[in-house]
Amino acid sequence: QVQLVESGGGLVQAGASVRLSCAASGRTFSNYAMGWFRQAPGKEREIVSSISWDGGRRFYAESVKGRSTISRDNAKNTVYLQMNSLKPEDAAVYYCAARLGYSSTTREYAYWGQGTQVTVSS
Repeated sequence: QVQLVESGGGLVQAGASVRLSCAASGRTFSNYAMGWFRQAPGKEREIVSSISWDGGRRFYAESVKGRSTISRDNAKNTVYLQMNSLKPEDAAVYYCAARLGYSSTTREYAYWGQGTQVTVSS
């Protein structure tokens, strides 16, 4: 089992930045590819970004490309999502997830966190 706990969400103004963190425990973190997803009210959960076990491969959804950075620190068992120039449409619950083997856009993750809310005021 892998336990994932997200943090860093909150109320931010449009144009500001937010850094989400996801702390993992339970298994060897460096064995897992990680993903960030988000779900806004009334919408399906969508992938935002993903990263391979060593950080060598990264994916960004078009909606966040160029203003977001995913990174990981395997020594700290943590994955991060830095989002800049936030827009009202970025408001959602953000989830991190873990899976064995990297696949850039898959939704098939074995472990999920509980999510952290990001609210963007205009």
